[in-house]
Amino acid sequence: MPKGLTYAETGVDIDAGNAMVEKLKPLARATQRRGADGEIGGFGGLFDLKAAGFRDPILVAATDGVGSKLKLAVASGMHATIGIDLVAMCVNDLVVQSAEPLFFLDYYATGKLDPEIGTKIVAGIAQGCIEADAALIGGETAELPGLYTGADYDLAGFAVGAVERGKLLPKDDIAAGDVILGLRSSGLHSNGFSLVRRIIAENGLKLADAAPFAPRRTLAEALLTPTRIYVRPLLPILKAGDAVKGLAHITGGGFSDNLPRILPQGLGARIDLSAIAVPPVFAWLSGFVAEAEMPRAFNCGIGMALVAAPAKVAALEADLRAAGEAPILLGEIVGTPGVAYSGRLTP
Repeated sequence: MPKGLTYAETGVDIDAGNAMVEKLKPLARATQRRGADGEIGGFGGLFDLKAAGFRDPILVAATDGVGSKLKLAVASGMHATIGIDLVAMCVNDLVVQSAEPLFFLDYYATGKLDPEIGTKIVAGIAQGCIEADAALIGGETAELPGLYTGADYDLAGFAVGAVERGKLLPKDDIAAGDVILGLRSSGLHSNGFSLVRRIIAENGLKLADAAPFAPRRTLAEALLTPTRIYVRPLLPILKAGDAVKGLAHITGGGFSDNLPRILPQGLGARIDLSAIAVPPVFAWLSGFVAEAEMPRAFNCGIGMALVAAPAKVAALEADLRAAGEAPILLGEIVGTPGVAYSGRLTP
């Protein structure tokens, strides 16, 4: 074996990675907030809880990815919004515990680093952090030619938030008879794409085709609509009052898996599917997916569910509308474990 090998000869370009970090610094700088004012590029990011105004905080951490939605981004060459999805999937898991997102870190791994694509991805992450009022304080870019082939890449996100000790959700007084409100999603968010991709393949559709449910957009554009970030409408309401007893981020597993995560033992939920104004993408998917599978695989148009006592629902709905939301009466808490459904999803 000859001597004198370089890392570049194995497919790893250190110089390209360093150049990309320099391009990312202004993006990270744009996300700075109270408590975080350092530069990325060091060995670790810093955050000052006291400077952020917390007195007796509990830290809340979440990690997530984007799943096979990445395959659509790679196949279509559309990388600008996938980073928003990454942030959303993490920070929405913080706000359901009443935590204010503080900072975010990302992991981006690919077989061959393309600085242009990488910068687009991280620009989306920075945009998501701005929407969540979280600082992008660091991350990792890994060039791994032995693990990834072609243009494939993977993303993982890590978010940390804080909540004052007495404000943590869910509360332990959730009871049968409490009301469930729903907040709209922007579409599929970042779940169910293995099933969606199967439907696309079996119907011979191409990502450049007009979307069957949104003819003015390509299928790729419509399906890559980024996940909604619920921090700004919800956090002020959570900080100002105590109407919300619990929040559930409706992600993988739909209502069936996510609502039970916030309920005390012995309680369940009844959901009225007919109350949901079903977005066109779900109306299209329902033509291929078993009826009972829809609320298990997809959010069906509801990205966040709130639980409140009946006496506080009217005031909570008013606060949500003032925040730009259009809450719907989705169902109620019942004394039987599990999630039961009434009505049907209709376009």
